[in-house]
Amino acid sequence: MTELQPAPQETPETALHRGRLGILGIVFFVVAAAAPLVGMTGAVPVAIVLGNGAAAPGAYVVVGIILLLFSVGYAAMATKVTNVGAFFAFVGRGLGIIPGVGSAFVSLVAYLAVQLAVFGFFGGVVTGQMADSFGIEWKWWVWTLIAWAVVTGLSALSVDIGAKVLGVLMGIELLSLVVTAFAVLLSSDKPEGIDLGASFSFANIFSGGLSSTAGIALAFAFASYIGFEATAIYGEESKDPHRTVPRATYLAVITITVIFGFTAFAIVTGLGASTVIDRTVELSTVDKVPLANPANVLFSVADTYVGGWMKELMSWLVISSLFAGLLAFQNSAARYFYAMGRAGVLPQSLDRVNGRGAPWTATVVTSVISLAVIATFAITGRDPVLNLFYWFSGLAVIAIVFVEILVSVAVIAFFSRHRGEASVWASVFAPLLSIGGLLVGLWLLMSRFALLAGTVKDGVDPTTQPWGLNATGWTLVLAPFVLFVVGTIVGKLRLSEENEDAVADLVT
Repeated sequence: MTELQPAPQETPETALHRGRLGILGIVFFVVAAAAPLVGMTGAVPVAIVLGNGAAAPGAYVVVGIILLLFSVGYAAMATKVTNVGAFFAFVGRGLGIIPGVGSAFVSLVAYLAVQLAVFGFFGGVVTGQMADSFGIEWKWWVWTLIAWAVVTGLSALSVDIGAKVLGVLMGIELLSLVVTAFAVLLSSDKPEGIDLGASFSFANIFSGGLSSTAGIALAFAFASYIGFEATAIYGEESKDPHRTVPRATYLAVITITVIFGFTAFAIVTGLGASTVIDRTVELSTVDKVPLANPANVLFSVADTYVGGWMKELMSWLVISSLFAGLLAFQNSAARYFYAMGRAGVLPQSLDRVNGRGAPWTATVVTSVISLAVIATFAITGRDPVLNLFYWFSGLAVIAIVFVEILVSVAVIAFFSRHRGEASVWASVFAPLLSIGGLLVGLWLLMSRFALLAGTVKDGVDPTTQPWGLNATGWTLVLAPFVLFVVGTIVGKLRLSEENEDAVADLVT
């Protein structure tokens, strides 16, 4: 057995640039990762038609409340642990190093997967937009590779420059949603007026039950929130992390919930609560295929209540929203690689930073992996949206909800050993409630994965039959749990055979 050595001391070549991010800088990254405009154009119309109709906005609020409960324990833990690894650092501190390493593998793959998903969606959207607007008929992967190069360059410059870019893009995006929502709600030409009960009453939200329409809407809502938990990743680069991270977490969750709930309600109101399903089908149908163009639902509402200029602006803002998400997830994945390299779980060279304090080696590795997958899908002729986007986004959201459950358990375990360092609400009750809600969410995501990812077994109707997965679907659904087992084995081996103190750095 190799003699145990102390964890390496930080040097200018391995330390992230501290004090560069405030609360708003972190929130910019997190809300950008949630890509509100993409959720409004992609997920909400599907949740309306296949889910609970006019009550789809309420489903987003319910999921927001569950994640706010999760944030209570998450924020309390952030005052005790400041680590760029965030999720797996919390799991490691609460449940032990070996489960922490297992969750690290799951978290890392989740962020790599969601970035790949966004790369696919970006390529598909830009291809259509450029062809329609300028007659440029380039392949999807050409636009994706251009975005890949720009994202890699911005990530290498340093995190605060990225935050400034995200801030501008996200500010315009959110403004367009707010303006459109208020235009609808203040209009005197609404088809049925404002009906809060249709969208937010408990009976309507859960109409049909979790095994049917309500479950479908909640599954799409859970998928839309991916990325909110990244606040703690930037703790080491923030100003006063023990105060900044908890506040940024609450602000990010509340902001995303308000955006999704408020804008989705405006869409329902603009189309009429009693006719919203039929109108959504009508507006999204292409060549007699419903939901073939879900983005047209929001665009049509914007055109009707604001003007054609807003519709045109939103069609371009979807692209900027996707790009902002790419940059946010690139930073998240690179910092996970950095943390795992610093801990000795992965090659230690991953802990190198450049002169600007950005994790340079980890950024390059993240980009190389993305490039390899993009090239594979391009060479094999896979569709950027139907395959790259849906497959990897489905994988990512299952992985992240699974790790969120582990984090909530870890919070309870940690504060049971440190009684009095957090309130009973933050250390016990809120985490317990979040575990219950997240377990329901995980079951919904897994049982409805065929609908989310398009991995449907032959002869199965995914809108009525859960668990109708083909081989690809089962592989993607089970991957996070297999990775957790692999990670725990690696954690055990590294702890016993390599460098115990360095691996323990995951939880310091």
